[in-house]
Amino acid sequence: MSFASITDFENALANLPPAEELASAAARARQAELTKPLGALGRLEDVAIFMASWQGRAVPRLKRARAAIFAGNHGFTVHGVSAYPAAVTAQMVANFAAGGAAINALAGVAGLELAVRSIDLDRPTADFTIAPAMTEEECLTALSIGAAAAEEDLDLLVVGEMGIGNSTAAAALSARSFGGKVSDWVGPGTGVDGEGIARKIATIDRALAFHADAPDSAFETLRRLGGRELAAIAGAVLRARQLGVPVLLDGFISCAAIAPLVAQVPAFADHCLAGHCSAEPGHGLLLEKMSLEPLLRLDMRLGEGSGAAVAANIVRAAVAAHSGMATFAEAAVSIAT
Repeated sequence: MSFASITDFENALANLPPAEELASAAARARQAELTKPLGALGRLEDVAIFMASWQGRAVPRLKRARAAIFAGNHGFTVHGVSAYPAAVTAQMVANFAAGGAAINALAGVAGLELAVRSIDLDRPTADFTIAPAMTEEECLTALSIGAAAAEEDLDLLVVGEMGIGNSTAAAALSARSFGGKVSDWVGPGTGVDGEGIARKIATIDRALAFHADAPDSAFETLRRLGGRELAAIAGAVLRARQLGVPVLLDGFISCAAIAPLVAQVPAFADHCLAGHCSAEPGHGLLLEKMSLEPLLRLDMRLGEGSGAAVAANIVRAAVAAHSGMATFAEAAVSIAT
């Protein structure tokens, strides 16, 4: 599936399939029959019901799960917003391929197949302080690359990214989508100091001013202030919604990638779980705006889908308990009266 036109994208965003209520009700009924006090497994029960409602089956499964990681480079890095040069993006993609990154280890232990897609790393986006980051065609291409990562037989899709400077793009997307002071959205990213944070704020201020008169649609916000890897995440999450595949979001950058879509259609993130709340200051605020409660708070801030990969183990535990436990009747255990 591809987004051949802006109309294709807008139609997909306007016609989001809902959760399967019958499956949700059946999953809740099953939880009431399992050999435990109702609610004793806390959020694990909620996660199991969430998975059931979006997979459309009373007993959800987690046979095939994928971590889709997208990589892209940004033209605004010329303004000194990152502690690392843009060349690190390609170097880290090579590290992914060699199996040496955190996401390799964490995806392996979580039983996630790892799919890494770099998008035109030798051709950074335009500097968004003086031009849209992407042309319409470039943005549609990135959205379509992301959509291809969401397949109908997946039981869970984890999304992540790699792109030097992309915490700046994430802050810009968040600020334009949900408002507030730019300083509320900006953090150290790869580890910049106070002067680096000031450069990030100034860069985003210039970008927001340059695009102030642009349409505030999800597509325009994404193409003007995002990046190829961020658009790919948005495309993957949108396609997953069309296919009924639950999504596990990573940190600030992955969540910011869908912020313009949530701003336009608040129910867009209903099929998403927040894997964790990262140490990046804007992430907690963004999760609040998107009405998402993270599964974990581990002070992670790596990206790469790493926090979501750790959280995938929680999802596995929830599905295993829901599907593997005996009912009171099966175990011949008396029900509380």
